[in-house]
Amino acid sequence: MKHANVALFVPNNGCPHRCSFCSQRSITGKQVQPSAEDVRKAAEIGLRTLGPKAAEAEIAFFGGSFTAVERSYMDSLLDAAQPYLGGGKFRGIRLSTRPDAVNPEILNVLERYGVTSIELGAQSMDDGVLAANGRGHTAQQVRQASELIRSRGFLLGLQMMTGLRGDTDEKAWKTAEQLAELNPACVRIYPTIALRGTELGEAYLRGEYRPQTLENAVALCSGLLDYFERRGIRVIRLGLHASPELERDMLAGPWHPAFRELCESRRFFVGITGELHRLHIPEGRLSIAVSPVCVSQAAGQKKENLHKLSGLGYDARIVPDASVERGGFKII
Repeated sequence: MKHANVALFVPNNGCPHRCSFCSQRSITGKQVQPSAEDVRKAAEIGLRTLGPKAAEAEIAFFGGSFTAVERSYMDSLLDAAQPYLGGGKFRGIRLSTRPDAVNPEILNVLERYGVTSIELGAQSMDDGVLAANGRGHTAQQVRQASELIRSRGFLLGLQMMTGLRGDTDEKAWKTAEQLAELNPACVRIYPTIALRGTELGEAYLRGEYRPQTLENAVALCSGLLDYFERRGIRVIRLGLHASPELERDMLAGPWHPAFRELCESRRFFVGITGELHRLHIPEGRLSIAVSPVCVSQAAGQKKENLHKLSGLGYDARIVPDASVERGGFKII
């Protein structure tokens, strides 16, 4: 089931670090601090919009460093959410924060307020990559914070980035493997975008940083998507949200408004060609049955997968079949 949130963005005024890639105004389109009244208004709108589905949704505070903001401000936002929890309203509160802003005392506070899910911005599990991008924490702190969160009964979410300064595909795969070992309920994967006004953006303009190409990012992230989902770990976000601010401030990087769709399509192509090879089908006409909700993904954007298959000698067509599970396929 697709997860629903009532999302509020809390700018990272509590964060003691300035990461090389960070420009929250560009990424979220927000720079004004939400107030307790904003929380109440968002919750009321969410209840009306979601109806009965609200009982499975969360009030979410995003921004990356929620537990590092001034305590009285954090408390005011969490206080405002309290009347909207339980009783057929929202099931809990979700928040994102830094690994080095998690400790037993803060988790006691979050537990009292009805927080149900905590996402950590790990970004990488390579200490060299973390240092090169000014993260201000280590991979070991990610492990410690993750274990602490899970041991207290919160749902754990982890966020990783690809294409950071000093990163490689090999390092990204090692990050994914180490994150999976922490048993998160979900992950988010963000290819790095060089933005105007950031350290990474300036490095790009000086010729000192080369971002991933869209093709390379899709190839890597489609594999990561498949890796996590085969282990029962939901990938709830793949690529940055589209916003006018992001498109205005982007200097370079693998940006596409339908990045996940590209990755899903690539995963289908890799899977289909691998199966054709396994079955020793060298060429010819064939039908590929997929779930009705996956027809466009299997065909590829502008039918790219079908064109590629044609180039390999296959006259293929995609057919909907409700008996095929989502993300799977069957060659006929």
